[in-house]
Amino acid sequence: MTDSLPALASDLVVLAARLTRAVRRELEHPAGTRALSLLDELGPVGVTALAAADRCSQPTMTGTVKTLLEQGLVDREPHPTDGRAHVVVLTGSGRAELARIRRANAELVMARLAETHHTAEEVATTVAVLRDVLDLTSSPELQEDTTP
Repeated sequence: MTDSLPALASDLVVLAARLTRAVRRELEHPAGTRALSLLDELGPVGVTALAAADRCSQPTMTGTVKTLLEQGLVDREPHPTDGRAHVVVLTGSGRAELARIRRANAELVMARLAETHHTAEEVATTVAVLRDVLDLTSSPELQEDTTP
């Protein structure tokens, strides 16, 4: 093997980020997609925690959540342990929109894969490696990008 593990690890990060950016550029995901994805991953959560997971300011996330509320993609519910606070939750429409975005992502990547020589087994191995690496850093604030 000519590539060292440190070099391959670095390439993994760089190429995963490039793939994410390429998909976003080609599909022009609507604003708030990352927040929907985080809510899917984290479940009901307050705006401050959602902002921390997204690495943005609380006022920025408040604006994002407001837009998603207006679109019917999220809702606010009373916090389960703090009667003064609320949590943000995905609605059925939000789940459907996230599923639509993920299907579009998959179709784009499948089209690119069709132009390569890689087998389903190779892709499955790649996905398994990424899943394992992400499981080790499952704290959302450690994950640079979890967009669909």
